[in-house]
Amino acid sequence: MKKKLGAGRIIVYAILILYAITTLVPFLWALSSSFKTLQEIVSGTLSFIPKNFTLDNYKQIFIEQELFPRWMFNSVLIAVVGTALNLLFNSMAGYALARLTFPGKKALFIMILAVLMIPAQVTMIPNYLILKELGWLNSYQGMIVPAMINATFIFMMRQFFINFPKELEEAAEMDGLSRLGTFFKIVLPLARPALAAQAIFVFMGSWNDFMRPLIVMTDIEMFTLPLGLNTFKGQYVSYWNYIMAASMVFTLPVLLIYAFFNRYFIKGISFTGGK
Repeated sequence: MKKKLGAGRIIVYAILILYAITTLVPFLWALSSSFKTLQEIVSGTLSFIPKNFTLDNYKQIFIEQELFPRWMFNSVLIAVVGTALNLLFNSMAGYALARLTFPGKKALFIMILAVLMIPAQVTMIPNYLILKELGWLNSYQGMIVPAMINATFIFMMRQFFINFPKELEEAAEMDGLSRLGTFFKIVLPLARPALAAQAIFVFMGSWNDFMRPLIVMTDIEMFTLPLGLNTFKGQYVSYWNYIMAASMVFTLPVLLIYAFFNRYFIKGISFTGGK
């Protein structure tokens, strides 16, 4: 029995190591290429150590490319504000569905589940027409407001709050806290695992989003980083050295967010309220 378990564990580890290598090698190559010249990248040789190490690519995107800091600011603003609003509204909606009793609660929950089944591509044209009528095209609110709630994470927070200990809320009520005070002072601080998991997914989704900014933003100064990176690709020449350098800068915030929230991540996706 122990031999079978040992062999199974070896196979699992071998698969995980192979997957890690498959994932890590392209990233290491991109990191190495960010310090290479364009001629070395397009030469066709696969090497992880630059022959002529240079920082010119990073100097180019930060100094010569004047719009790169603006694109980065746009991405940070949209992702941070959008994530903060999602954490607030998704949590409030999830808590209401889990704890409150009101007319139409079941129908509303069914509608939220139905929204999960609709592909995002189906709503692109209606969203564009609504933003056009509101005059929100090529604006920050056009990117932030339609994405400030998410049916997936409303469902996730509902599942979390269903398993949240009611005794804590009852104790807070006995101490004189209102429902709103209980939510912000007791429930939300203890929901950090679920909030951390939600923050990671929402931030990454907003940070890496290419299609929505492509539809909403028309002015090059309003581009986010994914759109900005695309400008380095031309019909005849693509500056892969600049693309790789910008991609490394683009990846850094996501790594920092994940590293910061990592200790809460596994707890959050397990949907448990108590320790």
